[in-house]
Amino acid sequence: MTLDRLNSLPAAEAHSEFLRCCGSDRWAGAMTARRPFSSRENLLQIADELWKSMASEDWIQAFSSHPKIGDLKNLQEKFAATAGMATDEQSGVRGAPDAVLVELADSNRLYEEKFGYIFIVCATGKSAPEMLGLLKRRINNDPATELRVAAAEQSGIMILRLEKLFA
Repeated sequence: MTLDRLNSLPAAEAHSEFLRCCGSDRWAGAMTARRPFSSRENLLQIADELWKSMASEDWIQAFSSHPKIGDLKNLQEKFAATAGMATDEQSGVRGAPDAVLVELADSNRLYEEKFGYIFIVCATGKSAPEMLGLLKRRINNDPATELRVAAAEQSGIMILRLEKLFA
């Protein structure tokens, strides 16, 4: 994908490409409407600005487009459209000890029960034990704080995925 190609895609196709980077329909629509972008840097800046302006419902919708950390089976089945991007992002859980994976699954369940959405972390470069440690620390956050932290993590994932569009 080139910037010129992204700028010239029909709106529905551009919207789909943006949804692969961030599962918020409203954000993808806003990105589609803001085209053309003058540079990759301009695109990333606008993406971040738009993300920060979204409502909590938009953030939570984006969170729902991710598989749970460590749920590689669900990643392959349910999230086929973004599996290539997310598989690389979650490579730190491959080969993790079973005990860590079980604890991740249990902690994910507790997190989701507390906050109402899955644990979101920009997993690129993080090992399963590191992600488990982050999850255990963040589960102690109050809901408003955690929503902001999760949205910031989603922003990092979104930026990485936008950069992957041009790879």
